[in-house]
Amino acid sequence: MTQEETIQWKGVAAIAESFKWKGVILVHEDSEFGRESVAYVIESFQEKNIHISYKSAVSLSATDDHIVDELRKLSDLQETIFIIHVPHSIAYRLLVYAKRMGLMTQGYAWIVTDKTMNFFDPVELDVEVLEAFQGVLGLRYFIPSSNQFHNFSRRWRRESLFSNPNIFNALAYDAIFAVAMAVERVEIRHSKNRKKTDVGMSMNFRNIRVSESQMLVFKELLSVRFNGLSGEFHFVNRKSMAMPLEIVNVIGKGERSVGFWTEEDGITMYLKSKPNQHPYSISGLERVIWPGESMIPPRRLILQTRKELRIGVPMHTGFDELLSVEHNPHTNATIAKGFCVDVFNAALDALPYKVPYVFVPFSMARRPNSESYNQLIYQVYLQNYDAVVGDTTITANRSLYVDFTIPYTDLGVGTVARDNHNQRKLWWFLEPLDTHMWVATTCSFFIIGATIWVIEYPINTTFQGPWQEVVGNVLWFSFSTLTYSHTKLLSNLSKLLVTVWLFIVLILVTSYSAALSSMLTVQQIQLTRRGINIGYQAGSFIEGVIVNNSNFKDPSLRSYYSLAEYARALEGGNKNGGVVAIMDEIPYLKLLLAKYGNAYHLVSYEPSTNGFGFVFPRGSPLVSDISREILRLRQEGELLKLEKKWFQKDSSFIPQDSQVVNPTILTLHNFRGLYLIGGIILALVPLVFLLRHVYTSSFLK
Repeated sequence: MTQEETIQWKGVAAIAESFKWKGVILVHEDSEFGRESVAYVIESFQEKNIHISYKSAVSLSATDDHIVDELRKLSDLQETIFIIHVPHSIAYRLLVYAKRMGLMTQGYAWIVTDKTMNFFDPVELDVEVLEAFQGVLGLRYFIPSSNQFHNFSRRWRRESLFSNPNIFNALAYDAIFAVAMAVERVEIRHSKNRKKTDVGMSMNFRNIRVSESQMLVFKELLSVRFNGLSGEFHFVNRKSMAMPLEIVNVIGKGERSVGFWTEEDGITMYLKSKPNQHPYSISGLERVIWPGESMIPPRRLILQTRKELRIGVPMHTGFDELLSVEHNPHTNATIAKGFCVDVFNAALDALPYKVPYVFVPFSMARRPNSESYNQLIYQVYLQNYDAVVGDTTITANRSLYVDFTIPYTDLGVGTVARDNHNQRKLWWFLEPLDTHMWVATTCSFFIIGATIWVIEYPINTTFQGPWQEVVGNVLWFSFSTLTYSHTKLLSNLSKLLVTVWLFIVLILVTSYSAALSSMLTVQQIQLTRRGINIGYQAGSFIEGVIVNNSNFKDPSLRSYYSLAEYARALEGGNKNGGVVAIMDEIPYLKLLLAKYGNAYHLVSYEPSTNGFGFVFPRGSPLVSDISREILRLRQEGELLKLEKKWFQKDSSFIPQDSQVVNPTILTLHNFRGLYLIGGIILALVPLVFLLRHVYTSSFLK
């Protein structure tokens, strides 16, 4: 009879939550049982939003060398909170070597589960093992003090050479006692139904069929209730009553209870009491003495006491506003500046703990490429660097062996082109509308004018007189509707027709103005045309984006390495060995527009990349902490201030949420609904006029 695995892990998760730990390392037994317990751990910790940074599996047959190697791995993970769920024989050796390696000092926390603490007896432990346990926080199922248990313990020590009974001994004793009570109840009830001549109860019990006797005993067992060695014994929903977890702190030559955990009350100092009632307690426990005799709850203090983090930075030129790296020969220090570094420093400064670090330059080829960045990031996986700061793009294949923070730059790929408004065609003002649209609109003016003349001729002197004058008045009236100044009309039918026509003209003029303004602002690039040159950053994955883009037909790709080369290529143009447009990630284009924004414009944008992120080893607790600070910097507007500092020195940039879209030529198809309404009215008005004229003529006759 054992307690459910989930009960204990809920208690462990509650302890971690009470100390505000966001990341832990789990050391578990490398067996089928140990792997099954991991599922309970993950479920319990996810409910508390606690991340398991690393899971270490230790075999029951692990040698001392294997344990030491595993501890070396754990010491490099930048995490100081350890949960130990292995048998006591493994835990004893694990903690001894951890102490030898300096992992039982101030800033560390070791939580040991019942697999060890149920067998923990300070009297029987070796001195070195007991010293290694100093400051450990342990969990075990609570056995209440009672005369019954003391008498049992005295008899147990007499029979087992002075060893103390543990929870398993008490549970086994209570289980046997409960079964005996159930059997006795069945025999008593069965004996009452037997003849008095059959007086042997044991014989009576054997006369019952085996399957029937099992069911009777099981039924009685579920109703058994008594105070045993392990406390109150009874079943709830066919399960044994959950025992409270006792939380103990190993200090000196013994241990002391610092609190309890139950599903009903959570963490409390005393059973049946309200949590957090101690005036000096933050976690709900009595004051805990941690490893190194520290009374300060560990919160990744390793980052304050360990060696400086080695931060890799790429050494290349061309985009210095993002990142520039210099070497100081006098101090032999690496100095990094730029937008990426400012964001990194702002995030670190906001952390509740100090993170000492030193920049380490990573020498790239004279002409860096994507493989150079992959090699830089791979150094983190090889543990040569603790992190990478720079213009490192988040990609799926890189995320297989490192962790990225959330992006701190805009996402996506954009296209920048030169504004050639001084080199436009002679008839450029006709480009907003296609040929069919111009023909249809012109014909509409003549048709409307002719219809108005037919209706107004009998009653309006303006539309009467010599044919030359009539034609001039009709044309003047038709085209004056563009400015809404036209001759006064007398017929209601002509007024209705003109009203509808004015509405159509309003839509046409507005649409034409918008399209023309867009053309005057941004050069429309015909990227589907063969033979054009497209520029991109050498070594980036943008080349694949361009080639795979269905809008491009046989593009001539040209690679460049700096903002200055971008500007010269755009200035030269397609015919002079330059390019028509530059495609790159948004952060690089922001720099280009910051320096040369008066001559170039962002003409398209695709959210097809994930932006820049800082690189850390997989499982590093700094990933979540820095990501959280990046979110805060973005919400508070600090990121925007840093962007303005580095990206908007010389000119304004077209922001991402208002990028200019390539102008669209307006066609007759776009206004088919509008012309349909006008056509219906144009057909009805002459028809009504004709019918009224026929009716009037017939009436006069």
